[in-house]
Amino acid sequence: MTIRLQRRPGGWRRWLVASVAGSAVLGGVLVLLPGGPGQLWARGPAAAPAPGPAAMAHDAVAAGVPAALPELAVLIGDREARVRARPLEARSWAVLGAAYVEQGRRTADPAHFPKAERALRTALRLKESPAALEGLAALAVARRDFPGAKRWGEAARRLAPKRWTTEAVLIDAYTGLGDHRAVGRALDRLVALRPGTAAVRARKAAVYRDRGWREDAAAQLADAVAAAGTPAERAAYLEQAGRLAFERGDRAAALRYFQEALRTDPDQRAAQAGQGRALAALGRTSQALTAYQAALDRQPRPEDALELGELYESLGLGQAARVQYDLLRERARAAAASGADAELVLGRFEAEHGDAAAAVRRLRAEWRRQPSTAVADALGWALYRAGRAGEALPYAVRATDRERGGGVRSAAYVYHRGVIEGELERYGAARRHLQEAVRINPWFSPLDAPRLRRALAELGEPSVEGPPSG
Repeated sequence: MTIRLQRRPGGWRRWLVASVAGSAVLGGVLVLLPGGPGQLWARGPAAAPAPGPAAMAHDAVAAGVPAALPELAVLIGDREARVRARPLEARSWAVLGAAYVEQGRRTADPAHFPKAERALRTALRLKESPAALEGLAALAVARRDFPGAKRWGEAARRLAPKRWTTEAVLIDAYTGLGDHRAVGRALDRLVALRPGTAAVRARKAAVYRDRGWREDAAAQLADAVAAAGTPAERAAYLEQAGRLAFERGDRAAALRYFQEALRTDPDQRAAQAGQGRALAALGRTSQALTAYQAALDRQPRPEDALELGELYESLGLGQAARVQYDLLRERARAAAASGADAELVLGRFEAEHGDAAAAVRRLRAEWRRQPSTAVADALGWALYRAGRAGEALPYAVRATDRERGGGVRSAAYVYHRGVIEGELERYGAARRHLQEAVRINPWFSPLDAPRLRRALAELGEPSVEGPPSG
C-alpha cells in the first residue's frame, strides 16, 4: 500500500487590481508603496507568524500526538524557565510534566519519568486539573503501570468528561489490563468526541489490530498517515503501519514503511529497530545487524536488545548475543529504578534464555496485577519452558482465543500454543495452530521460525486411516 501526502499551498497571495501612482491597498486600506509609483496591490489580512518550536511541541503534547524531539527540548527549556519564574503556575507545571513524559517515551530513557512525576504532582497540588491527572495517567502508561493509568485517567474523565485525549490514554490503560470491553467503550467515546482526526484513526487502528481486524487497521493507518499534521506525527503512524505489515508477514512493505518513517523523522528510533527486524526477515543479515545497533545506540530499549540478541544467537554468535542480553538486564534495572515496570520483557527473556522458574514467578505476579494478552502468552510460555505444559495451556488459549480477548493475530502466540499442545499430545490442535502461525508470518522470529518448521515436520501429515475395525 502506497501512502502519499497532498501538499497544501501556503504563503502570500497577491494580485494586481489597478494602476494608481504611488498607491496600494493593504488589508483594505489605501497606502503608499515604497517600491515605486504606478502599482496597486491588494493583500489579504497579514498572516499570523508561524508558531515557534516550543508552541509546536506544546500543541503536539496537548493533543496527545508525537512531538519532534528538538521542539520538545525547546518546550522543556521554556517551561523550566517559566516555573522557576512563576512557581505557583499550575498549568506550566502540567505542561512541563507532560513534555517530560513524551521525552522519556520517545527516547526510551526512564530517567525522565521521575522528573515528570514531580512536575505533574506539583501541578496537581496547586490545582486539580484534568491536564495534570491525564499527564499522570500517560506517565503510568509509559511506565507500564496500567492500574495506575486507569486510576488517574478515570479521575481525569470525571473532572472533564468531554476531554477526548483522556479517552485515548484510557484505551492504553484498559488494554494493559486485558479489559477489552472497557477498551471498546473508551474507543466509542473517543470517536464520538473527536471523529476523523489522524490521532483517533491511529488509535482505532491499534484497537482493530488487537481484535484481529488487520485490514481495517491498515486502512485506518493509511488515513492517519495522510492526515498527520507534522513530520513527527506522520513518522509515528508510518512506524505503526510497519509493525502491522510485519505482523502480517509482509516483510517488504514493512521495510518500506520503516524506511519512510526514518526519512520523515530521523528521530523515529523505533522505526530503526523495525528496519532491523524486516531486514533480518528478508535475509539481509548484515544490514539488519547495523540497523539494530544504530537503534540501540540511540534508543536502548530492552525489547530491541532481546531481538538483536536472538538474531545473533540464530547466527551462532553466542558471545555477541550475551552482550545484548546484558544490555537488556541493565536497561531493565534502570527502568525499575525510575519506577517503570520491565517485568514482561524480563520474564520473556528468562523463559527463553535464563531461569524459566524465575520467569514464572515474575510473570505470575505480573498477571495478578495486569492480566493482558501479552502477559498471558508470556506466562504460558514460561510455564511450558519450566516443564509445566498442563498449567501453560489455559494461558496460551487465553492469548489466542478471540472470545476471551486474544484476537490479535500473532504468529508467536499461535506458535507457542501449538508447541504446548504438541507437548500434551494434542497433535491435531498442535498441527492446526503451527500451520496457522506459518500462514500469519513465517518469518516472525530468527530463532523460533526455524523451530516452527521443525515442529511441523516432526508432527508430519495427519493420519488418513479410519478407526480400527472390530
